[in-house]
Amino acid sequence: MHLKKAVLNTEDTFSVDLTLHDFSAILLTEFVDKIVRPYYSGNMNNAVKDLLQKAIDEEEIAIGHVKLVKKLQK
Repeated sequence: MHLKKAVLNTEDTFSVDLTLHDFSAILLTEFVDKIVRPYYSGNMNNAVKDLLQKAIDEEEIAIGHVKLVKKLQK
């Protein structure tokens, strides 16, 4: 399955509201205690934005590595 990235033809970004359902209160509390408070000064929005961006960056690095390995194997 190939996923296509949506490309916006504008430099402006837009915000969306995000609602999460069916999260364990224990999981959320642990996330806040261990990640949000110490590393993001309690700012949940910044924590989620940063962690989403880091996940995307890591995926792109992993894909680049796989492509390099495949290229070297040829």
